Amino acid sequence: METTIKQQENKGFAVAREGSERAGIMTYSIPSPSFIIIDHTEVELPFKGKGVGKQLLYKIVEMAREKNIKIIPLCPFANAMFKKSADIKDVLKQ
Repeated sequence: METTIKQQENKGFAVAREGSERAGIMTYSIPSPSFIIIDHTEVELPFKGKGVGKQLLYKIVEMAREKNIKIIPLCPFANAMFKKSADIKDVLKQ
C-alpha cells in the first residue's frame, strides 16, 4: 500500500492507495506555519480494520517531524490514536 501527502495553500491530506484503488484519506488544515489540524479520517469499507487509518496518521506525523510542526487532532480517530500511542506524542500540540 502506498501513502502520499498532497498539500496546497492552507489544506492538505494523506491518501492511501492499493494499486489504483483508494483505501483511505486523512485531511488537515494549516492555520499557521507552526501547526496543522487533522480534521477527518475516512477508510473505504474493503480496507476497514487493516490499519489504514494508522498508516495515514503516521505519514502525517512523519511530515510534521520533518517540518518541525505540531498537530492538533480534532478528528476523533486521530485524537484516540494520540491518546494511546506514546511514540507520536512528540508532535502533539499542547
